[in-house]
Amino acid sequence: MGKDYSTPAGSLTILSNINLSLGSGDAAAIMGPSGTGKSTLLYVLGALETPTRGTVTLGDKNIFAMSPVELSKFRGAEIGFVFQDHCLLPQCSVLENVLLPTLVAPSDKHEDRARKLINQVGLSERIDHLPAQLSGGEKQRVAIARALIRDPRLVVCDEPTGNLDEATASTVAALLLDLHKQQNSILVVVTHSTKLASQFPIRFELANKHLSRVA
Repeated sequence: MGKDYSTPAGSLTILSNINLSLGSGDAAAIMGPSGTGKSTLLYVLGALETPTRGTVTLGDKNIFAMSPVELSKFRGAEIGFVFQDHCLLPQCSVLENVLLPTLVAPSDKHEDRARKLINQVGLSERIDHLPAQLSGGEKQRVAIARALIRDPRLVVCDEPTGNLDEATASTVAALLLDLHKQQNSILVVVTHSTKLASQFPIRFELANKHLSRVA
């Protein structure tokens, strides 16, 4: 798989000949300094960016062979996202933020699951609080619960601890991996933090547009 962007000076290759295969239960970290294309790779895996060449398959679906409407529905149901900036809606409570991905098909089962996830991330006493009333680590825990609300097959995280202090980052990373084990999903995290990456059983490095496995 590869990804290019058009620029006034011509085509700019960001990713070249990327080969990545992961299965249910796998947790992988993709390392590399800023500017190497880690976020671009993650957005392609998460179906937010279209590759210039190659395919991305999740389960038995070639996701970029779908129509835009089909892809949107598939992405909402099968892929969960955690970003460096938690991206919570400031006017919504913790519970409402976690439930946001379910608004396309509201159900009492979703609220039950949201409450369970909020409890699992240690925020049951904050369930009615607004984001402004939460710490940075608490906001990111809400974002993790939101990413898991629809039991996605793939969870992708873009520098999920990048805005947190070291102690809080360790807590959030441990929580993310613990919940991943319970969900048995595919977890992919991109990070420049070697400490975060070291907690993952599968590690890759992205450099010079290519992805390589780290022993």
